[in-house]
Amino acid sequence: MKANHSTLFLMGLVVLITMLGSIVVNAQPQKGRAALADPRVTQPALSEYKGVRLGMTAQEARAKLGQPAVKGDDQDYFVFSETETAQVAYDQGHKVVTISIDYFNGVGAPDSQSVVGDIQPRPDGSLYKIVRRQSEGFWVSYSRTAGTVPMVTITIQKI
Repeated sequence: MKANHSTLFLMGLVVLITMLGSIVVNAQPQKGRAALADPRVTQPALSEYKGVRLGMTAQEARAKLGQPAVKGDDQDYFVFSETETAQVAYDQGHKVVTISIDYFNGVGAPDSQSVVGDIQPRPDGSLYKIVRRQSEGFWVSYSRTAGTVPMVTITIQKI
């Protein structure tokens, strides 16, 4: 399959944002991490996307999401519209371990409250929060960039 320049750009952008999200999570002070993992705090935590859940097989995920724009053994890339894309990563057994959804300009993104609960906006207007569900074996994060054309990224990942 021959990918056009905009598809390659979008894929690169999604990978970059996912990597930056990992850096932000790993850079959090230990006290902040403990607070996020507090089991006494009851908050919403999105656990699936369009019927796809962690642990499903690649075949089951593709049945729910349709034909990926880029298909691979370890990851699929889906383009649903100009404003919504998703990546689904698989382990060696071809089971879903990560679901990452991007909403360009925030169009179609669920509100942060329904994904991770309350978030305090940063001074620049951006949002970021991660909720760990240790007992359920996953974490979910919500990230919205600052600016007039925000990008919202929601990531669900197996712990």
